[in-house]
Amino acid sequence: MNKSKRTEIFSRLREHNPQPTTELNYQSEFELLIAVILSAQATDISVNKATGPLFAIANTPTAIYQLGEKTLKKYIQTIGLFNTKAKNVIKTCKILMDDYASQVPEDRAALEALPGVGRKTANVILNTAFGHPTIAVDTHIFRVSNRTAIAPGKTVLEVEKRLVRLVPEEFKRDAHHWLILLGRYTCIARTPKCPACIINDLCEFKRKTETIDE
Repeated sequence: MNKSKRTEIFSRLREHNPQPTTELNYQSEFELLIAVILSAQATDISVNKATGPLFAIANTPTAIYQLGEKTLKKYIQTIGLFNTKAKNVIKTCKILMDDYASQVPEDRAALEALPGVGRKTANVILNTAFGHPTIAVDTHIFRVSNRTAIAPGKTVLEVEKRLVRLVPEEFKRDAHHWLILLGRYTCIARTPKCPACIINDLCEFKRKTETIDE
């Protein structure tokens, strides 16, 4: 895919959604961090249903830590892997209290050192909370990047590095949100909704399919 086509793709995505953001509900950097930790292998909808009541009574590292692991589990038990996530959240809260004055660090290494936080989660926090031009690659973005040929790669890290290198600078901060929403609602896994896609005529997947059909 050439630069002009890639630029046109992101121009259309921006025109369609000028101010994209995460679908996770949060009111602070800390709430976002906890929501993203809980979102691993879970839907944003299920996380929002759990964090609504949780954040209403505990939305700081100290408050959640004081709840304790057992009580925290009651709030997040509808989310997959809730036992492990509860342990990680409590440990993360303790580290934030002890080492960062209960603030979320604006640093990749510090974020990735928190229990339950990997590269993808760190990228989300750096981008959504702090405005860094990072691109977190989840299953949706991995699929869209390969299917459209925007930034194909065999691994998540390879796709991330190509996106960071190939996405025009003016679109880089919001690219993560545009691509995840495209993958979540239009470029879905089993039967992509190509006729409804705003970049249908620019997508390499469509062209490959047509070539095979011929």
